[in-house]
Amino acid sequence: MAELKVTVEREFDDEVSRIRELLADYRETRPAVLPPPFSEYEVLAGGTGAGTRVRWKLQATKRRIRDCVLDVDQSAEGDLIERDANSSMVTTWTVRPGAAGRSRVVVTNTWQGATGIGGFFERTFAPMGLRRIYGELLDNLARRAV
Repeated sequence: MAELKVTVEREFDDEVSRIRELLADYRETRPAVLPPPFSEYEVLAGGTGAGTRVRWKLQATKRRIRDCVLDVDQSAEGDLIERDANSSMVTTWTVRPGAAGRSRVVVTNTWQGATGIGGFFERTFAPMGLRRIYGELLDNLARRAV
């Protein structure tokens, strides 16, 4: 199995601390910014940053729906790290200073890809779908941050 990696970036007209605060809010902000491929969202434990556990379904394609249970951790640098208990998927949210008082958000998804013909299709189509889904999530977050 090869590791697959998908990255999406956006700049925000807000301070790093404010964007980190919004991203770490799994009770109000996260469900409000999730695009339609996410459904059945619920907070299972915590609700703010590290120690939070959330569940959702992600409809990656018309036929493929993943049941995700994510445990949230935080790095020493302030990155949020979501590890899916049901797969090898790890999503890392990095917020750093951008140009002229702005914030740069980078969301990176990594996972162990399938092998064979299924792996070929996964390597071909999954990155496009995740870029679209997480791009929309970041666009929604930008609207909420205003």
